[in-house]
This record gives sequence, C-alpha cells and structure tokens, in this order.
Amino acid sequence: MLHNYGPLAFYAFLAVSVGAGALVLSALLGPRRKRKGKMDPYECGVPLVDSAHGRFNVRFYLVALFFILFDIETVFLIPWALIHRSLGVAGLVEMGIFVGVLAAGLAYVWKRGALEWE
Repeated sequence: MLHNYGPLAFYAFLAVSVGAGALVLSALLGPRRKRKGKMDPYECGVPLVDSAHGRFNVRFYLVALFFILFDIETVFLIPWALIHRSLGVAGLVEMGIFVGVLAAGLAYVWKRGALEWE
C-alpha cells in the first residue's frame, strides 16, 4: 500500500520554509540598535516597579486548571448536540452519564472550597 506523499511533503516544505524565511527576514531587516528603553520590560505603559518573578497564589493555577477541564467538555458536548437525534436513547444516556460525572466533579471542587477566593 504505497501512497503518494508528494503533496504532503510539498506542504510541509512550504510551511517550514515560510517560517524560516520570516525569521531570516526579521533578523536581516529588523532594527539592530539596542537602547536601554527597548530592552526594559513594559507593562501597559507603567514602568516596572518590582521583580517579574513574584509569587502567585496557587488559586490562579487552580482556576486555570478548572477552566481547561470544563472547557474541554464543550469539545464533547457540541458534536453530541449536532447529532443527538441519530444517537437515540443510548446516546442520551451516555451523555447524561458524562454530564453527571462532570457535575460530580464540580460539586466536589465546590465543596472543597477551591472556588472560594478568600
């Protein structure tokens, strides 16, 4: 079973060459003068007051993790919503179990106080 991979190889070559070309052109045509103001960190027009390597509360990471977890569920819910009629009762039961597991996870996180900010 030998397939023709020519178009795929051409597309891969084209993607890599465009990326490499952009990097080379940026290095050749970009500004070369390094001034003090250009190399300083910049945040919304306000000069940097403290170190950029400060400590963050772990709750920021928990909120990000919960967002990713519950955002991924839409990857499964949207396709199901498009074809739910053709899946019948079995598809409805399976999706009910899926949403039930997600609801149990949310209830657990809520009960543990992970969503409380104070």
